Amino acid sequence: MFEKEYDVIVVGAGHAGCEAAASAANLGSNVLLVTMNMQTIAQMSCNPAMGGVAKGQIVREVDALGGYSGIITDKTMIQFRMLNRSKGPAMWSPRAQSDRLRFAEEWRLMLEATPNVDFWQDMVDGLIIKGGKVIGVTTSMGLKIAAKTVVLTNGTFLNGIIHIGEKRFGGGRSAERAATGLTETLVKLGFESGRMKTGTPPRVDGRSLDYSKMEEQAGDANPGKFSYMDTPKLKNQRSCHITYTNPDVHDVLKTGFEQSPMFAGRIQGLGPRYCPSIEDKIERFSERNRHQIFVEPEGWNTVEIYVNGFSTSLPEEVQHKALKLVPGFENVKIFRPGYAIEYDYFPPTQLKLTLETKLVENLFFAGQINGTTGYEEAACQGLMAGINAHRKVKDIEEFTLGRSEAYIGVLIDDLVTKGTDEPYRMFTSRAEYRILLRQDNADLRLTEKGHAMGLASDERMKIVMEKAEATKAVTTYLENESITPEDINKTLEANNSSTIKQKTKLAKILSRPQIKIEDFLKINSIQEKLNKFEQEVIEQAEIQIKYNGYIAREEETAQKLNKLEGIKIPENFNYSKLGAISSESREKLSAIQPKSIGQASRISGVSPSDVNVLLVYMGR
Repeated sequence: MFEKEYDVIVVGAGHAGCEAAASAANLGSNVLLVTMNMQTIAQMSCNPAMGGVAKGQIVREVDALGGYSGIITDKTMIQFRMLNRSKGPAMWSPRAQSDRLRFAEEWRLMLEATPNVDFWQDMVDGLIIKGGKVIGVTTSMGLKIAAKTVVLTNGTFLNGIIHIGEKRFGGGRSAERAATGLTETLVKLGFESGRMKTGTPPRVDGRSLDYSKMEEQAGDANPGKFSYMDTPKLKNQRSCHITYTNPDVHDVLKTGFEQSPMFAGRIQGLGPRYCPSIEDKIERFSERNRHQIFVEPEGWNTVEIYVNGFSTSLPEEVQHKALKLVPGFENVKIFRPGYAIEYDYFPPTQLKLTLETKLVENLFFAGQINGTTGYEEAACQGLMAGINAHRKVKDIEEFTLGRSEAYIGVLIDDLVTKGTDEPYRMFTSRAEYRILLRQDNADLRLTEKGHAMGLASDERMKIVMEKAEATKAVTTYLENESITPEDINKTLEANNSSTIKQKTKLAKILSRPQIKIEDFLKINSIQEKLNKFEQEVIEQAEIQIKYNGYIAREEETAQKLNKLEGIKIPENFNYSKLGAISSESREKLSAIQPKSIGQASRISGVSPSDVNVLLVYMGR
């Protein structure tokens, strides 16, 4: 059956695996996607949503490079919201509520429509290694499948254990078995492994809820989308709802703490700091008498509801009893209880910036196997691993992104350079160049790179160029056009901004914090000029004018620091011969093997004086 040698074998068909398979195949590699269950390709294992703070920026970046996540989200969303609109544009983050069933279906259909992608349902339980290189995989059915590169995207399946109260059983996801054999193979090869934990809340029957006791959370009045391509605009939306726990709920939950696998020590792995279980919230934030619960529909037609904020591994009877005390949940019927899952991961300091492992050539890791959490974090790693697996096969120079180029670059650099001992989640605060790395300009930042490598289409590149030209036209108009006091002073007064006494350039007025471009659109002459432009073009021009000084300053800082990124360190450099640096630095530098002085400077334990020694040694 598998006589031919594949260019790339992707193991696992979650968000990382799907993007890895799509990117490698679209670049021209022959790809085999191996999954334990063809019915759960791109399954949304946790909440039925894409995007959010910093995560929305990542989805836009994946889309700009030519990935599928943004397109599929647009085709299957049931609600769209732009978060943090009250803050500056660096913080604006798109988020979509998705139809879980349609999301997975659309991913499968797009993969099936992608030439060069083959599928195989089986469990990969080992690797075939020859001369320090991976040359294929073995499966539980006894098959040996040859490949030039292998991308592992195993999610939470590696020796996964599900916990519900005192019940404990193997599984990678509810009703799905764990993957065995692969961890043991990797450990024998010399890889360091660890355990992590994540959790999920109960799913309930929406027909049993009383929404009149909750706050409605509707989508944006003018919903946006994720992809920069011509995907459908959302016309109708489903609302989410908000309710709260209370002291009675907390008291009931506490009755199950003795049976909690987390508090009893049955779970050894660390859970996500920024997405704690409800029992963890009660314990850590004991001063709070309530916690927010988001009631999220799972799709257009299903009655299943995701109880966001109520992640738990307490006994199912305790979950049910506590939920009944939440306003609106008095008659709740549970479809599936919440549970915790513990799984193997491999500290990502064992990877290169391409996500290829240092120990075994042509072997790549992406997603939760690297210690991350979240669909978006997994998807971007899959995209990058797929790109670099293809380029390794074709003997093309590796593709990486810097910290000033993309949130994807920040995420991968954080993982590879600093490592993580808890599930890593992306936040805007992790990026030094937030004003440069906005969600609105991901296409302008990255599409040219995606197009140059052959992943972003000509059509996508044409759309970006048209947007750039239109934005320049609007910016030029605002910088050159003046307005009289008679036309603008009433608007200025209404916005508590000082009036003008003579003609003033529109750009100068727009740079005031109280004034928005929509204020200009109330003036007929300006409205006539700008009406022919798309909303995102007008928004882009406004951001460039308002934040021009900040953007220029951040670009200058990035250029200075990028000089250190340009000073490369030879591969397998012997740090033991540098007697002038600390022993801790020698140890850390030898383990990480940074590619550049810039990366070396970000390693925990490497001091500025150690960096100076490296600079001197490199002749700088």
